[in-house]
Amino acid sequence: MAAYVIRLHPAPAVLVFDHVGLPEAGTQVPAGGIGPGEPPERAVLRETREETGLTATVVGRLAVEEKPHPQTGLPRRTTFFLLQAPADAPDTWLHQVRSEGDDAELTFACRFVPLPLAGPLADHQDAWLGRADPGWATLGPPPGAAARNSS
Repeated sequence: MAAYVIRLHPAPAVLVFDHVGLPEAGTQVPAGGIGPGEPPERAVLRETREETGLTATVVGRLAVEEKPHPQTGLPRRTTFFLLQAPADAPDTWLHQVRSEGDDAELTFACRFVPLPLAGPLADHQDAWLGRADPGWATLGPPPGAAARNSS
């Protein structure tokens, strides 16, 4: 699953982060796996909190994307969620991941960036922003991923 954490004021912006010391990972949105028996809505909130420190609110599901994993090539299904950022969220901050797993002890440079984005995020994670609001669709080249609507 992946999270578009949106802040509407003073202007629409989406939460993104970069791995400190790993620029090759690219700019990303919070994303990750779902634990056994974990509802997707709970997983997206957990991953957002683990990777950024923010406690957001789920607004809804936007899309389900099916495409190969960028590193392994294995089939991967990602559910994209729209989340609302807390009103007191800062513009920029550093967050060190305290959970166990692949991200343990990594530091992420988090920030809100204006919408629409000027270009795609890592692995075209921005592909479904236009589902939340057509004016938020990324201005760069369109990704070619096939997907189905989750409605």
